[in-house]
Amino acid sequence: PVRTYLLDVYLNNIARKTTLFPGIPQLLDTIEQSGLPWGVVTNKPGWLTNPLMAALALKKRAACIVSGDTTDNSKPHPKPLFYACDLAAIAPKQCIYVGDADRDIEAGKAAGMKTVAALFGYISEDDNPLDWKADVYINHPSELHPLLKQPHVYF
Repeated sequence: PVRTYLLDVYLNNIARKTTLFPGIPQLLDTIEQSGLPWGVVTNKPGWLTNPLMAALALKKRAACIVSGDTTDNSKPHPKPLFYACDLAAIAPKQCIYVGDADRDIEAGKAAGMKTVAALFGYISEDDNPLDWKADVYINHPSELHPLLKQPHVYF
């Protein structure tokens, strides 16, 4: 089938042109230097997530990586976020969940997390991020630095 072929092509080229958004490497360095755990929760299945995270040199850095098939439910259900918190040994209410889709913000809120809508993500033209009702909206990863230093000011 065409779907199988396309997924195979995607897997074989998983990180050929994939890079982190500008500002993400610096943000992750800052988070790690602060001693804060960070992780990834994606709806992408594990057989695609794991090679991508390895190719981007994130697999060993993240406190947790939860794929769409790791738990019985995927986002917008909060279960993957709760599982990520268990792996990272942190309470959901202590987390800031950053996402570029409505399902991310919905999952974060359902898990009791503070939510940030990343407007630099893969957002379709017909999607209005203001409808997501995130706690905070950012246009660049660098805007997370003050949120991490003084979350009480923003949330």
